[in-house]
Amino acid sequence: MSTDIRPPLNRMSLAGLAPGLRPVIDPAELRTRVVHFGLGAFHRAHQAVYTEHAAARSGEPWGITAVAPRSVETVRALREQDCLYSLTERRPDGHRSRVVGSVVGALAMGPDARAVDALLTDPEVTVVTLTVTEKGYHRSPATGGLDTGAPPVAADLSADPGGPLTTVIGRLAAGLAARMRAGAPPISVVSCDNMADNGASLRRGIHDFVRASTWPDRTHILDRMTETVAFPATVVDRIVPATDESDRAAALASLGLRDALPVAAEPYRQWVLQDSFAGPRPPWELDGALFVEDVAPYQLTKLRLLNGSHSALAYLGTAAGLTTIADTMATDWGEDLVRALCAEVAHTLPSGGPDPTAYAEDLVVRFRNPAMRHRLLQIGSDGSLKITERWLPALRELRARGTRTPVLELALAAWALGTRRADALPDPAADTLAACWGSTANPSDTVRALLRAVGANDLADDDVLTAAVADRFPGLRAGRVEL
Repeated sequence: MSTDIRPPLNRMSLAGLAPGLRPVIDPAELRTRVVHFGLGAFHRAHQAVYTEHAAARSGEPWGITAVAPRSVETVRALREQDCLYSLTERRPDGHRSRVVGSVVGALAMGPDARAVDALLTDPEVTVVTLTVTEKGYHRSPATGGLDTGAPPVAADLSADPGGPLTTVIGRLAAGLAARMRAGAPPISVVSCDNMADNGASLRRGIHDFVRASTWPDRTHILDRMTETVAFPATVVDRIVPATDESDRAAALASLGLRDALPVAAEPYRQWVLQDSFAGPRPPWELDGALFVEDVAPYQLTKLRLLNGSHSALAYLGTAAGLTTIADTMATDWGEDLVRALCAEVAHTLPSGGPDPTAYAEDLVVRFRNPAMRHRLLQIGSDGSLKITERWLPALRELRARGTRTPVLELALAAWALGTRRADALPDPAADTLAACWGSTANPSDTVRALLRAVGANDLADDDVLTAAVADRFPGLRAGRVEL
């Protein structure tokens, strides 16, 4: 426990900070008009920053109440700081910190369920955003829709009316249903998670939940939602490592105040949104957000190039005994891996998005930032969900064309090796994946079993692919990464 006697960060202590360290708008001028699910570091370093600048530059009171699906402790810590926290940009030429003030409320989804529902029915709230990671959507690998048989979802569907709900999809569906019944104004629900067609995926999950419910007015609710609830697709981009003690020390040194919830990020940030909102929204474009008719080219570029190469670096770096992205980029193969994977996957990208070659070069610069300590363990978690979005669709498309896929095969081999022990990397399917290694002594058969476990039966039946992946095992086990 810290024994530092310096004062804590809160609204009272803001007055003692230099102007450049304070929020760009007085938090007292804001009120809740946005509800956000997912009180994690990424939201606080990304959407909250855009919203703060949008409020400051427009003079409109766009404040955020953030809802934590699980972490009651985070909610408590944020409330103790009047919902203020510091953001430190990790730059090669030195860190830069300041306080962010756009979050004006913090709720725990379970204990504060009534307050969450009250906000979701509030006419002043016209935007909901989400950063709950891929697993928060409980999608069926077979259908892409809501997995109503998943125990948490099934429990929410069978809960008594007004009873506790444990999934974000269930809580949000119930809150939106209450909004429909109340006749409140239109609202936009914005997924900020790394999934292709994230808006459509969220819409389907919410609609599937309502459809599977026992609510007697579910048909009316679905009709009203179709008319008054929009689900714009988005692309979010900023590298936000897990906070560590050095980040707390940097915040303390910059502010002279104790911050229990500092967040650190790279200098770069981007937000692309589908211009299809149902009602009022923060003017995020005043802070550089891009509103477009079709986000798909940007979405696929980000998923397959940035997220795809990030995952490849994570699994290959882990196989080589490394710890961070910057360490991995400092090897004699790190930069080449990023460029090679982007070049291989670029052929699957639609026109209208960023130039893949220039995008890859930007990634190299961002990933090798020595001030960033983005841990491979963080990036490599939940791999069974991430690779189905980041690698497998491109792999299918390339192989259907008869195009060679050596870089994706190498990356897939590194991921496969990382599944051998259920406790190696956090993953909701860890036990299932680890069991694939005990079912056969044939490496190709193990690859087949792993691909089937993530719902890729078609790729599991590709004998040339599974053999090529298995052939990479010996080199990776020896710590060699051979492009």
